[in-house]
Amino acid sequence: MDTINDFVLSAGDGLWTWILLPVVGILGVYFTVRTGVVQFRLIPEMFRTLSDKTPLDTDGKAQSVSAFQAFTISAASRVGVGNIAGVGTAIAIGGPGAVFWMWTMAFIGGASSFVESTLGQLYKTKDKDGFRGGPAYYMQRGLGARWMGIIFAVILILCFPLAFSSLQANTISATVASTVGVDLDWLPWIVGLALSALTGLVVFGGVRRIASVTQAVVPVMALLYLVVGILIVAMNVTEVPRVFGEIYAGAFGFQQVAGGAIGTIILQGVKRGMFSNEAGLGSAPNAGASAAVTHPVKQGLVQTLGVYFDTFLICSITAFIILVSTPDLANAERGIGLTFDAVTGQLGAWSGVLLSVIVFLLAFSSILGNYYYGESNIEFITTKRVWLTTYRVFAVAAVLAGSVLTADLVWNTADGLMGIMALVNLTAIALLGTVAFKLLKDYSEQRRDGFDPVFTRDRLPELKNVECWQDALSVTGPMPVIKGKQATKTR
Repeated sequence: MDTINDFVLSAGDGLWTWILLPVVGILGVYFTVRTGVVQFRLIPEMFRTLSDKTPLDTDGKAQSVSAFQAFTISAASRVGVGNIAGVGTAIAIGGPGAVFWMWTMAFIGGASSFVESTLGQLYKTKDKDGFRGGPAYYMQRGLGARWMGIIFAVILILCFPLAFSSLQANTISATVASTVGVDLDWLPWIVGLALSALTGLVVFGGVRRIASVTQAVVPVMALLYLVVGILIVAMNVTEVPRVFGEIYAGAFGFQQVAGGAIGTIILQGVKRGMFSNEAGLGSAPNAGASAAVTHPVKQGLVQTLGVYFDTFLICSITAFIILVSTPDLANAERGIGLTFDAVTGQLGAWSGVLLSVIVFLLAFSSILGNYYYGESNIEFITTKRVWLTTYRVFAVAAVLAGSVLTADLVWNTADGLMGIMALVNLTAIALLGTVAFKLLKDYSEQRRDGFDPVFTRDRLPELKNVECWQDALSVTGPMPVIKGKQATKTR
């Protein structure tokens, strides 16, 4: 098993170092330039579109989940193990400098996230629960390459609802064991059975139940974690200048912490950054496509905000909790243990229970988000209900398995799968980028004219294989439309 693990680790590191790092960086810069730094320039629009009202069907019901619910589904997947265990691992291996490269990855990747989620919205399809879509759909419809979409869908199913959800469950189990403080062989099984039962209750209810749960859980978990983090940083406010200094000095290898050479520092920052915020990975567009909005660009903006929420807020809090509490990172424990020790060391043993609750909320919401990504891609491959039911059973079983197994091989396998998945998606959005640029231009022109943008297919008639967006009435629902304009005035 160790030999297999070493091979998977070596192959994954090679993929990330020699292929993905250059591709992620070059494409991110290209999208940043071509969109006019959309990830910074339109930050106010990101917050405005987040609160948009959901368009209604002719029967007065919401067409699908709202922009905010789609944001929470994607945030549910993003905000999880990567924000606590992943950041701890990155710092333990790459030192404080890895945090700088996480931030850099989030900013540059924000443009990639905008492009992929805008495309996901454009090429979405309608089903009985609302809308679904994602990279597999824009590969088939935008590139005419269904084979590429199927490859992507299979990799995503193996990576997110199976491998990554196993990791989330493993982290919950490990945190509960650390809180109990006693080695009990049966405890992981109890945790796993309870967690898989809760997962089954939600996922068998469909996307609207998932959206309703994540809408309630994500804000609560974020607030709890931020309160804990801000409290610890406030208790060590005099250490903050030192931490910033170490982050920027360590980013370029000016100081060697935990053996982190410059290559290792950048690799850990980019890899853990993408694992956490998923910018360009091809996962968030699955959630973004589920939203009912009046213009594809709106979900591109909302999902870019999700990248910032994940990295600049949640990941940064974890980094500062660790760095103000653990100035000496030599031989630091990797993963959740580093964060757990930092929190309990600052606030006392009681905070271990609170952290366990937070980790449960983080990881459980990620399991739900991961599950939805898999469901959307199962339905891309086949619409036969038997396969969806089979998938749901396997997804729940993966949660139980992850609670009782060791995580090393699963972590390394998931990293490798994530790299392949990102490479396939980045190739697709590189080829389809001009479509997203046209949509952004259309959106910006409508905003300059004082309208709340509405997109219909006749605005860009050269686009083929677009199923939705037939006319203004189908997009906005039964609401007034100004004659001669495919948009409504901004209130």
